[in-house]
Amino acid sequence: MLQEEAVSAFDTPLPHGEDRVPSRAKSVLVIACGALAREILAICAANQLDHVELTCLPAQLHNTPDKIPEAVKATIEENRDKYSEFLVAYADCGTGGLLDRVLEDTGARRIDGAHCYAFFAGIEAFDRLEQDQLGTFYLTDFLARHFQTMVVEPLGLDWNPELRDLYFGNYSRVLYMAQTDDPSLENAARFAAKRLGLPFEMTRTGYGLLGDFLNVPGNVSEPGGQSS
Repeated sequence: MLQEEAVSAFDTPLPHGEDRVPSRAKSVLVIACGALAREILAICAANQLDHVELTCLPAQLHNTPDKIPEAVKATIEENRDKYSEFLVAYADCGTGGLLDRVLEDTGARRIDGAHCYAFFAGIEAFDRLEQDQLGTFYLTDFLARHFQTMVVEPLGLDWNPELRDLYFGNYSRVLYMAQTDDPSLENAARFAAKRLGLPFEMTRTGYGLLGDFLNVPGNVSEPGGQSS
């Protein structure tokens, strides 16, 4: 059921049970948030990681982070006999350490960071961003692409526009962390900032720590750099 729900995060759904990174011999299962699907698939394709298979849980689980640990655990248990290693492409993601406690019992390991913004930017670089300016609302490629369904609709901003200032009145800027060089996503991120009534800034993070996490030799991230 979780895999079927996760299909909404992709543009090209596959029939139930089919692999997104086809291979005859799988040894590693990456369990990821649906918001990271494009990035992980791109890394796997670019680096010919044929031993890696990807399964995604719904990105909407971030609205109920307490459900993430059990969803990850259930996915591991369902696939225990099929893979030699499990990589969990979730940061702590608001679970308050519960995800780490679950993973201790399973032997799986997750990517470092409190959330995806930290591992895209790099842990230390993200800490500097946080210290540089409080009250930042972060966007990734996924959130720029799905701003309407992941932010506007869940918060009811279409039906109750006055809620915008209630939710975002204490924010000082929107910072778009771009994983790719896509003008349409930059435009979408700028529109999101305008929708929230906040100044827009942009930094190109590339794939951050994801490449190393997937055991890719070298650095697959794009060069960083900040612009407004």
